[in-house]
Amino acid sequence: MTKVVLPELGEGIDKATVSYWYFKEGEKVNEKNDLVELTTDKATFNLPSPCSGTLSQILIPEGNTVNVGEALAIIEEESS
Repeated sequence: MTKVVLPELGEGIDKATVSYWYFKEGEKVNEKNDLVELTTDKATFNLPSPCSGTLSQILIPEGNTVNVGEALAIIEEESS
């Protein structure tokens, strides 16, 4: 299980808003796929998946705000 966490954004930015999830719960994702689109006061950016596996749980729905260091979703990694 891997938690997808909002990384440090720099420039005093401590939160972002989830604007769009590219995958739904239960769908397979590959490492480095764009997973979620986030918006701050200064920019819109995509957060890539940290690993390959199944998006098992979205913790922060679209339209909600997430703080730096907070988990956005959980991915169940594929066993190799």
